[in-house]
This record gives sequence, structure tokens and C-alpha cells, in this order.
Amino acid sequence: MPQLPKVGGRAPAFSLPDQNGKTHALKEYAGSWILLYFYPKDDTPGCTVEACTIRDHFPKFKKLKTVVFGVSVDPVKKHAKFAEKYDLPFTLLADEKKEVVEAYGVWGKKKFMGREYMGTKRWSFLIDPEGNIAKIYEDVKPANHAEEVLKDLAVLRK
Repeated sequence: MPQLPKVGGRAPAFSLPDQNGKTHALKEYAGSWILLYFYPKDDTPGCTVEACTIRDHFPKFKKLKTVVFGVSVDPVKKHAKFAEKYDLPFTLLADEKKEVVEAYGVWGKKKFMGREYMGTKRWSFLIDPEGNIAKIYEDVKPANHAEEVLKDLAVLRK
């Protein structure tokens, strides 16, 4: 069983295709702050609110030189439709083999309307320029998440 990420520990490496089929590897972004946010499913109510809120705050992320990656187990084509429909200016990564959701400990048992199933938890990881986990956000509230991360970035970047 892989060692789950902890604040101060190394962020698990990854290499995944984006909504256009281009592969992104964590190591390519060394030296940058990264918001790696995991979400359950493209084009569902909570995921849409979260993505659009990050989109609306994206100029602030750019100003803080922070790379934003949204990750779900949806396929590349579904990501492409989602990104186009909502004009998302950041990268969506497709983890169809569930390797990255498992490495970050966000794949697990969920409950909805009394039904249990396996799925992606709505968690995020703020990764510092050295590749370490600066902050972990568990059970993210979609409407407030972008602002919460931006406040933390303002403090952590000093």
C-alpha cells in the first residue's frame, strides 16, 4: 500500500493526459506552486460549481504563478467537453486507471442517499515549488474553495 501524502512530505509523482490528450508530469512543474484538486465527475452540480469558481478566480492564480490541475477518473473526451462547455482556462487531467487518485488517497468508499460506492473524494493538495505538500484540503466546499486556496497561497508564498 502506498504511503499517503502528508503536509511537508513529497507529493506523489504523476503523469496524466489532459483534456486535449497532452501528457503532464508533476516534475515538469518543479519551481511552481500547484493546486491539484480532485473532483468526482465532470459536469455534475458540485463539480461544475467548483470548476467555475476556480475559473472565475483564475486570473488571481495566474498572478500568484500557481498552476491549477483538476483531476478525475473521467476520460479525456469527457474532460474536453466539460472544459469547453464552461470555458475552463486550466488543465483537467484524466486518471482513468485510478493510479493518481489512489496515490493521493482520494479514491475510496463514499455514501450518497444511503447508497455506498467507490469514488473520488473532493480533496485538494497545494504543492510548493520544491514538490512538497504545503496544505491538504479535505471535504472541499466547492463554492468557497478557490478563495480559501488563494488566502493560503498569500500566506504560504511569503
